[in-house]
Amino acid sequence: MAMHTMLFHRRLASPLHAARAGVSACWAAALTAAALILFNPIVLGALVAAIVGAAAGAGVGRHVARALRTSLIVALPIVVVNVLVSRQGLTVFARLGDLGPFGQGNLTVEAVVYGAVIALKVTILILITTLASLAVDPDELLRAFRRLTFRSALTASLATRMVPVLGADAQRLAEAQRTRPLGAPRGARGRIALLSAVIGGSLDRAMDVAATLEVRGFATARRAPRLRRPWSRHDFTFAASAVAVLALALVGRLSGAASFRAYPTLGMRLDGGTLALCVALIVAVLLPLTDRRGIDP
Repeated sequence: MAMHTMLFHRRLASPLHAARAGVSACWAAALTAAALILFNPIVLGALVAAIVGAAAGAGVGRHVARALRTSLIVALPIVVVNVLVSRQGLTVFARLGDLGPFGQGNLTVEAVVYGAVIALKVTILILITTLASLAVDPDELLRAFRRLTFRSALTASLATRMVPVLGADAQRLAEAQRTRPLGAPRGARGRIALLSAVIGGSLDRAMDVAATLEVRGFATARRAPRLRRPWSRHDFTFAASAVAVLALALVGRLSGAASFRAYPTLGMRLDGGTLALCVALIVAVLLPLTDRRGIDP
């Protein structure tokens, strides 16, 4: 049951899963770059809508929606901290007086808005990471790097495979603790006991895996041969989508269509060019997911 709640790759019938892992990873990287380049909250909101729509098209919308709710836990402290430490805004809505080494405690609207924009960007990064974790095959992605450095690719592959195993171990140990006559230890003591048991088991498992690899001769392995796999239409469409998203983000930033200023006073562009950029980003992200030929069972 815990394995279904963890955010690990699962093979589903969707265009994003059908594309090769390298192309899907580049597509996610383009979305990440767009989130870092753009600051206009309207455009960032459109990017959030596009990512949520892409998750629904890939069949992982429920998990991304859960990640969206979880990101609110991270977003709120970002806004609060920025309001408390920023002193650049001119529109003061509360005065806390002299805070000693921190100066005058003037809370400004500009600090609230800028903190909200940063929190929105962090939320987008969380959504992209969640979507990539569920849709990009880590084994296929690591196989693409094994011709460059076989040992590093093998190490990374083993590490990613061991994470769900450790999660399952932690669940079993927690259930075993609850079956004790006095119940599981509570508070920090119980967490430390569970963590030490998981770490001890992981070290024992690491020794077993290392011995198995040594017996099978992985230390003398040579560079893997190149596997030629023809590009599918999904590879081409998601590659084109990645290029389009990155180009739109750069055009929006350089042309001023997505301009935004928080300090010293708020300033944000909202006109036909901004709305056209939002629509273009949504279309560029979602268009590859509309081609489901050969995908639906």
